[in-house]
Amino acid sequence: MSQPEQATTGEDSEMLYEEYVLGVRIVEYTAPDTGERRYRFHAPEHEGIEFDDPELATLYADVYFDVNGFVEAGTGERGVPPEVIQAGRDTLAAYFLTQPYTDINWVASFYGKKRARIERYIAAVRRRAQEIRDGVEELERDGQSVTESR
Repeated sequence: MSQPEQATTGEDSEMLYEEYVLGVRIVEYTAPDTGERRYRFHAPEHEGIEFDDPELATLYADVYFDVNGFVEAGTGERGVPPEVIQAGRDTLAAYFLTQPYTDINWVASFYGKKRARIERYIAAVRRRAQEIRDGVEELERDGQSVTESR
């Protein structure tokens, strides 16, 4: 991950909030209509998604890495990408938490679990995502492309 850098695109001022391996990043910007800070997730072949909360934006990135990427286009407003569903309960819980219609209490109620259990699910997803990113960085340091290692 790199340090934030300022980037200007047209009239908007954007700042790199978080940069990951494989062209994945989160950009922070000021919404022109409200003046509030927003966070936009970018990844190759993924339509961008925006968040009010940087923690949710980084959690979304962690879910993205945990399932080796996914495409939301075509899943509908309340649909879930198949890759996320197949990844397991903790990944699905983390994904649900990134959606605008939920919060941690909604997710806990959906699963019939206590909030602390959902927090453990989220921690597990974040840990796995970091291990994946570390593995990619290690391959790149060794001069091996990620596609060669599959």
